Amino acid sequence: MKLRLLLLVCCALVSGQRKAGFPEQEKEPKFWNDWAQKTLDKALSLQTLNKNKAQNLILFLGDGMGVPTVTAARILKGQLRGQPGEEGQLEMDKFPFVALSKTYNTNAQVADSAGTATAYLCGVKANEGTVGVSAAAVRSQCNTTQGNEVTSILRWAKDAGKSIGIVTTTRVNHATPSAAYAHCVDRDWYSDNEMPADAVEAGCKDIARQLFENIPDIDVIMGGGRKYMYPKNTTDVEYPGQPKHSGTRKDGRNLVKEWVDRNTEKKGHYVWNKKDLLSLNPTKVDYLLGLFEPADLPYDLERNKETDPSLSEMVEVAIKILRRNPNGFYLLVEGGRIDHGHHEGKAKQALHEAVEMDRAIGRADLMTSTSDTLTVVTADHSHLFGFGGYTQRGNSIFGLAAMISDVDQKPFTAILYGNGPGYKLVNGARENVSTVDYQDNSYLAQAAVPLSSETHGGEDVAVFAKGPMAHLLHGVHEQNYIPHAMAYAACIGQNRAHCLASAGATPRRPGLAGLVGLATVMRLLC
Repeated sequence: MKLRLLLLVCCALVSGQRKAGFPEQEKEPKFWNDWAQKTLDKALSLQTLNKNKAQNLILFLGDGMGVPTVTAARILKGQLRGQPGEEGQLEMDKFPFVALSKTYNTNAQVADSAGTATAYLCGVKANEGTVGVSAAAVRSQCNTTQGNEVTSILRWAKDAGKSIGIVTTTRVNHATPSAAYAHCVDRDWYSDNEMPADAVEAGCKDIARQLFENIPDIDVIMGGGRKYMYPKNTTDVEYPGQPKHSGTRKDGRNLVKEWVDRNTEKKGHYVWNKKDLLSLNPTKVDYLLGLFEPADLPYDLERNKETDPSLSEMVEVAIKILRRNPNGFYLLVEGGRIDHGHHEGKAKQALHEAVEMDRAIGRADLMTSTSDTLTVVTADHSHLFGFGGYTQRGNSIFGLAAMISDVDQKPFTAILYGNGPGYKLVNGARENVSTVDYQDNSYLAQAAVPLSSETHGGEDVAVFAKGPMAHLLHGVHEQNYIPHAMAYAACIGQNRAHCLASAGATPRRPGLAGLVGLATVMRLLC
């Protein structure tokens, strides 16, 4: 019996895995010594800190992109290029400064995406499920909103005369982007259709409405979420025969039409597909609203490349529009469906989303300069995702571990979840993964605890930074520190005094010795 199982595993390894191994040059100590010396030279060059004022700020937020996801995405990126993968580099790996961010919410040890977004955008830790309000606000209690609103770095940038933009692969009124502009005690109040009647009557606003009302003239908005902008039962332009994609609003407002009416004469353009987006001349666009799906955008592996833009394509258009402002810009970019892939137990979807976000980071790098652009890459939280099993070098990141269980004598994939929908029993025992297609795009990786949706993880997440004042992001920080550091670099929000002082605009107040000396001079002159 054991022999048959071993043969089965061996066959699976041969047919389903990459050829393991490592480059011949790695056998030579000189290879490793030379690589280390080059890295040392780069590190020594960082002794001269970049203290320029940041004209532009870009925050890339990988939703759910914990450190294991970063590592696995790096391996996947390399393997997509035909390499073993482990030795490769993500774009974020090239950033010179790295920190850790503590992700807990004020009322939660393991955070959600709303409370964390309030932290890294508004500079204030908050309760889970709330956006743009302090911890004094209670989730779903409308009457705790007023007086507890907190503003975001998006607002600080706009007030400083910069252009601002939001690009996401989720709904534009989802947890991460909404904290940039909304003040809402419930992240799920996408439109008034999702709000309780008493909250509407009490004057609380849904998040979609706040997108267009709270911060006037957000220059670029791109993502999904069309259905929340239209009156209830309004047929969707892309899916006319599918009621689930129809408009949801009970108040009868057409928020897209209102936006178009306000912005047409101000070089404003609304687009809902890739063709229209890429046909725009960014030099002739001042305002852009792109809503490419009724809800979230498709996973990158499932994306219709003719109709739906990629994250990197959206980022390129956004920067081309925003950089025309001589005062600079702030851009929030969310790789939001990394999180969704993990929740669904679909590791392959999640990791390909992370690789696409890395492409977007690379695209932004080509369009900006570290001399005047501070770029930060981080995550809001992690997931109960990991990979192991003593796999060999170059093993497919989605492949089997190099061993079978010494308990149930069955193989297992390197990628596993602590909980989630991948928990499955066959005849009362763990499923034998060698009998299924574990390389499928939507394969549910095995999980230890059965849940319909896998959960977040509570460990710290990485923060990568490059550009002016990037050295301020170092060590271990509270998550709400991030926007304060970014604002300091750009001299916006409450962090402006040092810029005025360095420019000589703020005269130094004389001390006692200075006053005595001034009095002496006055006596001599008189």
